[in-house]
Amino acid sequence: MTGQPTTNLAPPRKVVTRRDFRLLWFGQTISLLGSNVSTVALPLVMVVTLRADTFTVGLLTSVAWLPWLVIGLPAGAWVDRLARRPVMLWCDIVSLVAVMTVPLAAWLGLLTITHLFVVAAVGGCAKVFFTTAYRAYLPSLIPSDELLPANARLYGSESTVQVVGPGLGGVLATVFGAVSGLVLDALSFGISALCLWGIRTAEPRPAATARGGLRSEIGEGLRFVVHDPYLRVLVCYSAAVNIALMGFTSISVLFLVRDVGASAATVGVVLALSSAGGAVGALVAGRVSGRFGTARAVVLLQVATVPMGLLIPLTSGGIGLVWYVVGVLAIEIGGVASNVIINTFRQQYCPPDLLGRINASMAMVTVGVVPLGGVLAGGLGTVFGVRQAIWMMTGLLALSVAILLMSRIRRLRDFPATRPA
Repeated sequence: MTGQPTTNLAPPRKVVTRRDFRLLWFGQTISLLGSNVSTVALPLVMVVTLRADTFTVGLLTSVAWLPWLVIGLPAGAWVDRLARRPVMLWCDIVSLVAVMTVPLAAWLGLLTITHLFVVAAVGGCAKVFFTTAYRAYLPSLIPSDELLPANARLYGSESTVQVVGPGLGGVLATVFGAVSGLVLDALSFGISALCLWGIRTAEPRPAATARGGLRSEIGEGLRFVVHDPYLRVLVCYSAAVNIALMGFTSISVLFLVRDVGASAATVGVVLALSSAGGAVGALVAGRVSGRFGTARAVVLLQVATVPMGLLIPLTSGGIGLVWYVVGVLAIEIGGVASNVIINTFRQQYCPPDLLGRINASMAMVTVGVVPLGGVLAGGLGTVFGVRQAIWMMTGLLALSVAILLMSRIRRLRDFPATRPA
């Protein structure tokens, strides 16, 4: 017995009429825009202002991701103990203060590399708690049948700012200086906090559960994922995909500049065009899942788009850049559309009092492997060459679809709405 299938009964526009969802949507869009500006601004501060070397800049990125491995699981347990909206609100405030110390220190002539590492670590910890709470909060804000269109809008905005943010960061750095992007990022956290503060929907009190200690609560979330026939497959598939994606992404600029011979301006245009696929994926998620079923849609989307990544290593100069754009566009469309469907399934399927720990358990694996992809691609590129490494990473990406095709998900039309007995 697998329960009723997940469905999307609400009209797509109905969720937009909800005031509190609009506040969450707007606040998160602005916050993500600021964070994407910082992806350019922070390395520029290190390189231009502090004259940091390449290894130090790369190490800063690792420090920002490290909290997922260190505190990801405890964060999930704590989020399930607490109301999610106050956790998100305090994370925004902590992030605002931490990020704002960087431009202040720069203006006073006190900024150091150690300061940036501390800010990256504090911001990374706040992001772990915020993201874990955020993914568990949405089901308490809107009805279950509106989750898919809500997730589509959230993912669509996220994909859009991933295109706009880095370009805006570059413009701000050119006109106002490298630290100006961090001022915008800090302000974006303030706007997100104000939007969360304005939400009126009462959040259900956390379920009273027998406390067996933090370790016991963490284990409960891990066991749910490990023993569940659907989440276990999805976490393994996401981990494999993330290794491959981070692998070719980490060396893609190097590939385009050195192997393909593209100019810096051309690289910017190519990357912007390629990133636009995420917004398209968010738009089509509801239609594809409605036509084929939620589980079948995920499998079809991945089978149809992921192997298109094999076009990427065919890239050459001039018109040959189309291969890169088409390959990445396809991956982005399939990836974001599938993420919308899978995230909705998880929110409907998992017990609300366990959702924080389940999300944290899955993220520990899927996010924790991200640095591995970069290291793997860098090593392969050093030994075999950059284009050969791109072939290997996109080949791994194509092969990862076998994880879905060999699982029971392949035989489903829709994901179940309740856990199998």
